[in-house]
Amino acid sequence: MPESEPWEYTLYIPNDPRAVTVARRTLRLILTMHGLIRLTDTAELLAAELVSNAVRHTKGPAALRVRWSAGVLRIGAWDADPGPPEPPGELGAMGEAEEGRGLALVRACADLWGWQPLAGHGNRGKFVWCELAGA
Repeated sequence: MPESEPWEYTLYIPNDPRAVTVARRTLRLILTMHGLIRLTDTAELLAAELVSNAVRHTKGPAALRVRWSAGVLRIGAWDADPGPPEPPGELGAMGEAEEGRGLALVRACADLWGWQPLAGHGNRGKFVWCELAGA
């Protein structure tokens, strides 16, 4: 399949810390198979932060969604909590802090990021996403 063809994958994951590793490895395989290995390291970091937040801060299941369209890779994590994510702080001001770095890393490494509440089609919760340009 040519790199320009759009595609999308969704990986449903349990609320389990091991899901972060499963999501990272699955994403690496997807990007490798689609000839996007150049995006893998950054994409893995972003996906790990999004999935980690979904697993750490909610009680229910979650999902990783990866989409390629028009030269842009969108990575998102769905979780069952409709509340907004904590706003990211300034990465440089966090020093060695263990908590609160996730969305600051996402904001620093992604070209664009955001979140939206979900309600409809039986889904509740929120979707936190980020984008990487493929060029």
